[in-house]
Amino acid sequence: MEASSQPMSLIKSKKRVSDHGEVFTPLWLVERMLELVKGETERIDSRFLEPACGSGNFLVPILQRKLAAVETKYGRDSFGKRIHALQALTCCYGIELLADNIAECHANMLEVFGQYLNLLPTDDFWRAGSNVLFLNLVHGDALSMLAADGGPITFVEWGYLGNGRFQRRDFRLDVLTKVSGFREEAPLFAHLGKHEVFQPVKTYAPMTVRDLAALDDPPRGAAA
Repeated sequence: MEASSQPMSLIKSKKRVSDHGEVFTPLWLVERMLELVKGETERIDSRFLEPACGSGNFLVPILQRKLAAVETKYGRDSFGKRIHALQALTCCYGIELLADNIAECHANMLEVFGQYLNLLPTDDFWRAGSNVLFLNLVHGDALSMLAADGGPITFVEWGYLGNGRFQRRDFRLDVLTKVSGFREEAPLFAHLGKHEVFQPVKTYAPMTVRDLAALDDPPRGAAA
C-alpha cells in the first residue's frame, strides 16, 4: 500500500479501489512502521523491496533516512557523500502494477536524490540515479512475479566495490523467493553464491558513475 500525507486523499478513485485494491496508507502510519526497523532504514547498504510501491511513499522516506545517514558519515567528504548517496539509492527496490504510479515513484525518488546532492539533470550522478531507478523500480505484478511485458521480473543486485565502482548482477525474482526455503530471516540477496540455484542471470563488468550515467535505455521491466 502507498502512503499519503493527506487524510482526504486515501484513494485516487473508487474505480481504482475496485479494480486494483489501491488504498493509501497515512504518512503517520508509514513513519511508525519504519520505526519498527529503524536501524535498517538508517543503514546505507540495507536493501528494501516494496512489492506494491505506489508512487513511493514508503520508499521515499526510506531513501530520506538513508541519505540522512550518508550526511552524518560523509557530509564533509564531497566524493564520499555523492557515491554513498548513489549506493543508498541502489538499495531501494519496488514493484508496482499501475504504470502511472511507477512513473511517479521514479520521479519522486529521483527528486529527493537530486535535491540532496544539488544535481542538475545533465549531471552524471543525476543520470546514473535515474538509470538505477529505471532498473530497480519494476512495472509488474508482485504476485505473479511477471513484469508488464509478460516476462519474469528481474532485479539488479548492486554491489559497491569501492573507489567509485559498482558491480551489477541480475537475478530473477521467482528464484530469489526460494531463499525463504533456506532461511526465512535472511535479507534480499543474502544467500546468493551459497547455492547453485541462486546464480545470477547475468553478471556485468564493474561500472563507474559515468558508466551508469551512459546506460542506453535500461530494460523496461522497469518504469517508463
